[in-house]
Amino acid sequence: MESVQCLDNLEKTFVRLEEALKEDNSDDLYIDGTIQRLKTTVEIYWKTLKRMLEEQGIEAKSSRETLKQAYAVDWIQNEQSWLQMLHDRNETSHVYDEEKARNIYENIVGYFPEMKKTFTFLKEKYQEDRREPHDD
Repeated sequence: MESVQCLDNLEKTFVRLEEALKEDNSDDLYIDGTIQRLKTTVEIYWKTLKRMLEEQGIEAKSSRETLKQAYAVDWIQNEQSWLQMLHDRNETSHVYDEEKARNIYENIVGYFPEMKKTFTFLKEKYQEDRREPHDD
């Protein structure tokens, strides 16, 4: 049942990120908030992927390795985009630079369709894997 909780948490953070992207991006506070939501969403994404991979018998020790394994089994389509999301998440954790923050915000706008596609896939995959066979 852990995957159910992971997917629920992922959906909540994903929806919050989507809400942030609908706000006025001319305000630095909104940009900072959106970046914070990216950090949380990416963190929960990779942990959800890790748990789902473990259920398939695939072990990954780090966030980067988890993304690479998810790509290898075709759960994510754009490995470079996901690795860049991870990089951006890490970048914003160490140094604050207004120009870098704006660039990362623009990256988030570009990442969002990939994130949405992946979330939809994971949710459908989980439901498919848990479906009971029925007698016809």
